[in-house]
Amino acid sequence: MTRRKFLGTTLAGGATLVAGGSNMIFAAKSSAATEPGTNSVFRLGGDVPVSRLGFGAMRITGEGIWGWPADRGNALKVLRRAVELGVDLIDTADAYGPETSELLIAEALHPYPKDLVIATKGGLTRPGPGQWVPNGRPEYLTQCVEKSLKRLQLERIDLYQLHRIDPKVPMEESLGALKKMQEAGKIRHVGLSEVSPEEIDRARKVLPIVSVQNQYNIGNRRWEKTLTYCEKERLGFMPWSPIGGNRGLKDNALEAAAKDYHASVVQLALAWLLHRSPVMLPIPGTSSVTHLEENMAAAKLKLTAEDWKRVDAIAS
Repeated sequence: MTRRKFLGTTLAGGATLVAGGSNMIFAAKSSAATEPGTNSVFRLGGDVPVSRLGFGAMRITGEGIWGWPADRGNALKVLRRAVELGVDLIDTADAYGPETSELLIAEALHPYPKDLVIATKGGLTRPGPGQWVPNGRPEYLTQCVEKSLKRLQLERIDLYQLHRIDPKVPMEESLGALKKMQEAGKIRHVGLSEVSPEEIDRARKVLPIVSVQNQYNIGNRRWEKTLTYCEKERLGFMPWSPIGGNRGLKDNALEAAAKDYHASVVQLALAWLLHRSPVMLPIPGTSSVTHLEENMAAAKLKLTAEDWKRVDAIAS
């Protein structure tokens, strides 16, 4: 039994999420049929299939996304449990720790299951806890790729994302370095983070882009135009902070609706994302096995069209 089928048959939480209305989901210029089950499949770049509900590995690090976690064994358990639950897309970055998240992923999961996709990012430096400074210099990004390969124990990274565009470095120079690493066979596909449609267009003149990772959730839709662009161009959209980050989603009406559907607010928010767009690839993160299981059960939540209208009206 594959992990995707396992996800469709073992998660608790009730019924099945109907995400999208179409039986076809696209990425880049190739089509990808959804697989039967609760968590449909999207093909990054047309050739890398992933279940649409993934896992974000930022919070397995220490306080302030800095250093090692207080309970290293628990972090390893979370990563292994994610794979057991059917996760085949894990998102990380060299800045998480820094380096800690990538090292923990390799410690917990290497040798990797053959269908596990690890997406990482480079281009943000960490002077200290809570500090994030862009560095898009080509020579630095080249080093980032090489070091991520070593930490993750990979020969090629399936999805490498430019963590931020550095305002001090022309985007073309930053992406040019990633293009060279791609041509060298060290990167399979390239993605961007926190970008506008105009910036994606500019980037695609340098090399193919298969995904975008912008902040987006039911209570924060600032990047709606970028999502629309991704839908039109068939790019994966990976919403970071999909359940509101540290502050969470505080809405009494939303909490009441979730209770009516026998779900938590977190589960309703994740299910809404999957319902919102067929290119949506939520990557909720946690350092708790219990919260991980709760998050993954969101793929089982099924609402009627009228129910979704109600949720949309509340969130708007």
